[in-house]
Amino acid sequence: MNSVNEDEKMKWETLSSEYLFRRPWLTARRDVVRLPNGTVYDEYYVLEYPMWINVIAITPEGKFVMVKQYRHGLGIVATELCAGVAERGEDPLTTAQRELLEETGFGGGEWELSMVISANPSSQNNLSYSFIARDVERIAEQHLDETEDIRVELLSEDEVWDMLVNDNMKQALMAAPLWKYFALKGRQK
Repeated sequence: MNSVNEDEKMKWETLSSEYLFRRPWLTARRDVVRLPNGTVYDEYYVLEYPMWINVIAITPEGKFVMVKQYRHGLGIVATELCAGVAERGEDPLTTAQRELLEETGFGGGEWELSMVISANPSSQNNLSYSFIARDVERIAEQHLDETEDIRVELLSEDEVWDMLVNDNMKQALMAAPLWKYFALKGRQK
């Protein structure tokens, strides 16, 4: 295993940065970087995003609180975990609890951090925090943004498992924590 010093020697030096555009949910940056071997790479692109979260929310009856919505990038209607973006300065747990309540009307329960992952650490600068919320209950109505059209679905563990094993969960940042959840439970095909 590499020592911290050896790892530090692998880091690239940023010689300059230029923002190509800045939007609330995405910023694109072009960096000029020098690799440890001296090579200068003058067009390295980084996408800057806010922190993301998603929630494996489970009711006292063992139902998974899922959301169904249209995903324009792939042109599909997808069943997914509740997920969202942090407001500036908001901590991951507060974001997760807020998003679950807004998108589904569910809240309460016992919460734990399951994993922190990156969609693509080579070209994106944010992390996605995945939580498990057990014993959540419906405590409010949905409070959706005008750009959201979300249907709440309560699925059994078997239905969620089938989505995974049959390749029906297309969002990798949601599939990963679900696979971990089932692996830790010892569930197999």
